[in-house]
Amino acid sequence: MKKTLPQHFKKFLKKYPKVWEAHQALTEACAESGPLDRKTRELIKLAIAGAANQETAVERHAVMAVQEGAKKDEIYQTLLLMTTIVGFPRTSASLKWAERALTTGK
Repeated sequence: MKKTLPQHFKKFLKKYPKVWEAHQALTEACAESGPLDRKTRELIKLAIAGAANQETAVERHAVMAVQEGAKKDEIYQTLLLMTTIVGFPRTSASLKWAERALTTGK
């Protein structure tokens, strides 16, 4: 499972730390605004990332969902549910990205 952030993401954090801090504050405010647990939030974010065709976000949220207790089958079903909304190509790509993130040792 990928455990490190992509290099381009690390560069962004270093170059724009205040933007990242603001992003984190918004993330925390949204997380605290309701009853969803962290695992559920990560699965929702995973599906949103897949629907938006965001490769890095799919990889990261797949890993973070597993770190919060999601099983691989939950990851795959979450992405499979996108099929009837966004179509097979995005679903297939998202499944590939999640699989790669969950099976590589980076």
